[in-house]
Amino acid sequence: MTSKTFGQGKKVIIIGAGFAGIATALRLKAIGYDVTLLERLDSLGGRAQVFERGGYRHDAGPTVITAPFLFDELFALFNENLSDYLDFVPLDPFYRFHFADGSQFDYRASIEDTLTEIRRFNPDDADGYLKLLEKSKKVYDVGFKQLVHRPFTRVWDMVKQIPALLVLKCYKSVSQMVNSHLKHPLIRQAFSIHPLLVGGNPFKTTAIYTLIHYLERRWGVFFCMGGTGKLVDELGALMQRHGIQLQLNTDVDEIVVKNKQATGVRTSSGAILNADLVVFGGDPETCYEYLLPKKKIHRPRIKKQYSMGLYVLYFGTKKLYPDVAHHSIWMGPRFKELLTEIFDRKAMSEDFSLYVHRPTATDKSFAPDNCESFYVLCPVPNLQGGLDWDKEGPILRDRIVSALEETILPELSSVIEEVFWMTPEDFAKDYRSMHGAGFSIEPRLTQSAWFRFHNRDRDVSNLYFVGAGTHPGAGLPGVVSSAKVVEELLTGEEVGSGG
Repeated sequence: MTSKTFGQGKKVIIIGAGFAGIATALRLKAIGYDVTLLERLDSLGGRAQVFERGGYRHDAGPTVITAPFLFDELFALFNENLSDYLDFVPLDPFYRFHFADGSQFDYRASIEDTLTEIRRFNPDDADGYLKLLEKSKKVYDVGFKQLVHRPFTRVWDMVKQIPALLVLKCYKSVSQMVNSHLKHPLIRQAFSIHPLLVGGNPFKTTAIYTLIHYLERRWGVFFCMGGTGKLVDELGALMQRHGIQLQLNTDVDEIVVKNKQATGVRTSSGAILNADLVVFGGDPETCYEYLLPKKKIHRPRIKKQYSMGLYVLYFGTKKLYPDVAHHSIWMGPRFKELLTEIFDRKAMSEDFSLYVHRPTATDKSFAPDNCESFYVLCPVPNLQGGLDWDKEGPILRDRIVSALEETILPELSSVIEEVFWMTPEDFAKDYRSMHGAGFSIEPRLTQSAWFRFHNRDRDVSNLYFVGAGTHPGAGLPGVVSSAKVVEELLTGEEVGSGG
């Protein structure tokens, strides 16, 4: 274990046992703090819950693992090896795209294989992709290696990065950056979808998120055998081996503040738990709205354009679909227009695009013999759109099943079983997500870094924030890295990117 003793004898309470809360618990324990992690649900993982239905297993939350070194680091904090407990399997293709015209594009693990796929659509775009990748590496070298784990609690922290951001043209959107290098409309779509994986509209998300291209190329795309739930279980066991106190089924009603210092929390049972500092690992606006005294605490002036909502359909099939990739992106006939309706108009569209997860492509334990497990994610308006999900949920289920049956899952309606779904209302209820948004606030430039919810409160100096709504943002690399930001704020020592 590290010899650092910054937190020796000090008590930390962390609210929320998602990946951000877990990573923060481990990092603060490793530098000497006495850590208690509270979770209102009956299991660890936050959105990374696991559903078991009729012999089928479903990871409820994140299913794509990039930047695997971030998880290696958490075990290494205690001189342990992740590989002794978990098996991360590289995937190829990373994603398979199915376009509305019936064409298919495999985003492959090797550059040459990816270029071969691109040339089938437009030979000139092969060189364009290499230039995009080169640009992505430059953004990665600044955005991920230098900025992701840096605190942005002072405006000067942002100002001094402006020259680098201008040189990298991060004032542009992801789509603008991609379109400047690629010409074929479908290839443009394929390399513009990454912001959707962290809650952003590619036409409005800052081009700094093009770093994801290089992140995937540098490290690959992985699946954890046993699923994300297995990863959560092993992180939970790691916490227990090293003395982190875990309290499940423990809801927090208030963060107790006296003289602008957080002194602990009051749980829904009325218990007062004292602490020297408090870390909130949920949606920051939920904390400011419901857990802090409104008259005494300055509320951050964040624009708060929230991400889209998510409709997630889970089911099994009594038929094998060996030609379906582990990760599929099923694209509808419209792209920009659809996203405008979802993000801006917050209206349900006649068409949709889907992310299809087939874990049984890699891990047969997710379903009974000769069966498949599926998770289908459909971006939809968040609750600000005022949709009646009791009505819309079954309708969207039928539309998705029909669309998949006509394309990549023939005979689906006759072999499907154990069907259920989550809507933005479930995200609001189960995860206390504001407006049922899937990824907290959008990753626009005006909601990034210093403009995002800060990792330390301005008034309450011992109140910290981690997770999707704060810097650096949503997605597994983002929320796990937010723990590094808090560690750096507490220690004053630079915590490297590891990548």
